[in-house]
Amino acid sequence: MTERFDCHYCKESLFGKKYILREENAYCVKCYESLYSNTCEECKKPIACDNKDLSYKDRHWHEACFHCFQCKRSLADKPFAAKDDQLLCTDCYSNEYSSKCQSCKKTIIPGTRKMEYKGNSWHETCFICHRCQQPIGTKSFIPKDNENYCVPCYEKQFAMHCVQCKKAITTGGVTYHDQPWHKECFLCTGCKIPLTGQRFTSRDEFAYCLDCFSNLYAKKCAACANPITGLGGTKYISFEERQWHNDCFNCKKCSISLVGRGFLTERDDILCPECGKNL
Repeated sequence: MTERFDCHYCKESLFGKKYILREENAYCVKCYESLYSNTCEECKKPIACDNKDLSYKDRHWHEACFHCFQCKRSLADKPFAAKDDQLLCTDCYSNEYSSKCQSCKKTIIPGTRKMEYKGNSWHETCFICHRCQQPIGTKSFIPKDNENYCVPCYEKQFAMHCVQCKKAITTGGVTYHDQPWHKECFLCTGCKIPLTGQRFTSRDEFAYCLDCFSNLYAKKCAACANPITGLGGTKYISFEERQWHNDCFNCKKCSISLVGRGFLTERDDILCPECGKNL
């Protein structure tokens, strides 16, 4: 007795008929298409077994229905892009959605390398230095007057050069006597510490920190022998080519302050009138 060979679903005999195996079960073409065929996204009809089923992200099309949403050209075996669930050929996608190169004004094809800066886009080969006309690529650049410059060209054309080291100043810097300096090059003439951010003074056009200036040039108090800088509102008394800090200008004997009062001198000593009258 011959063993039966029936459709797993409708039970009709499959002898002499075309059938399809699925998970070791045989189906007639009609049942298989009814149960398992995908529906075409374009025409909404089932994709028959003898038709090619093209899929993208769990969506399916007949080969003839797999075309560009705008120009209707077939996308089978061709590159394409998707936008809002619509499939577009690269030409239509570029014309509709791709950014335009700021330099050549042509479309930047999706997937090609591009440069972006402040909302504008360039082909990689169009993003060039305004001075040397070479592509900047991934190198650093400096914008000026709506143009972009590679760092060497910017330094040659625009940057000031430090009076001390003669190199270009690209960021920050200090101006002293109308001349530019790097912050790290603007140092005390005496001790060589950086002067940026602290008080300093000058002599013969050379800059000094307050300590060096006081030690080198300030006159010494006749009483305490410490420098009298006169900086920052420091008050002092001057008499016969000698100077005193206000706080040091006291009677030699009784130590009373003589600031704003009369005084007498005995040799190099300063005395109040009371102490002086006993001399």
